[in-house]
Amino acid sequence: MNYPFPTDGKRYYTWNRHLRDEFGMKIFKVALDAGFDCPNRDGTVAFGGCTFCSAAGSGDFAGDRVDSIADQFEERKNKMHQKWKDAKYMAYFQAYTNTHAPLPVLKEKFEAALAVDGVMGLSIATRPDCLPDDVVEYLAELNQRTYLWVELGLQTVHERTANLINRAHDFSCYLEGVQKLRKHGIRVCTHIINGLPLEDNKMMLETVREVAKLDVQGIKIHLLHLLKGTPMIKQYEKGLVEFMNKDDYIGLVVDQLELLPPKMVIHRITGDGPINLMIGPMWSVNKWDVLNGIDAELERRESWQGKYFEGSVIST
Repeated sequence: MNYPFPTDGKRYYTWNRHLRDEFGMKIFKVALDAGFDCPNRDGTVAFGGCTFCSAAGSGDFAGDRVDSIADQFEERKNKMHQKWKDAKYMAYFQAYTNTHAPLPVLKEKFEAALAVDGVMGLSIATRPDCLPDDVVEYLAELNQRTYLWVELGLQTVHERTANLINRAHDFSCYLEGVQKLRKHGIRVCTHIINGLPLEDNKMMLETVREVAKLDVQGIKIHLLHLLKGTPMIKQYEKGLVEFMNKDDYIGLVVDQLELLPPKMVIHRITGDGPINLMIGPMWSVNKWDVLNGIDAELERRESWQGKYFEGSVIST
């Protein structure tokens, strides 16, 4: 068996494995809501937000924004410690767009998280059109003194789809954002979504092929969820959205893993929305069933991440 990451029994390079390699111990994310907005909601670039995005700005599992960062952290980490007693933490700024604020506000929020005992680094989710020079310079400084990831939402490389979901930026904007961050050696994680309106497997594989060419160090592969209260419900009613079935999703993800660089960190490979908001696909609520299915399909194929990757290894 010659796949490259046998130490944890996985045939792809998991986020958990990467953090253990980096720190020699279990690290878990603590999801925070710093109270930011999104330029795609407040009129900076558009209104309404991405059609798939929930009222919580994709931060449905984060802390409560009315609480301080320290209080959110304490509440969230205590819940996580019920599962992992001796772990340390990554502060995860998840909800909305976490560089969409004046620099002094960003500093206040990020430094508050770094001041929490046991925090080993930051993961900051944002958009590629929210990286002004002063913010990038601050992120570069943070990158020198802590372990930093910036998560950039791409979702798709296809402009028709981006317009359908009201993404309000194009692929070239994403490339510019990656370039700004990588100029300073900042680790970048790309977000993509499988199952977006009117996309077929060929289009979803094209998105992964383009990501595989980029100087990005990680990827999150999401499954599209239809949630109550989102603009996408209207698209669903018009027949623009069809739920993927579980077997098709598992097969697609394995196809995508085979195309990605073997050292790219797989931060996420499926996902589950809040059960009280979920309209579908309901099979996704059983996340471990999906993860086990991906493992089984990789084993059935005698395959692994990067088996069909063509290109040079990404920078770190």
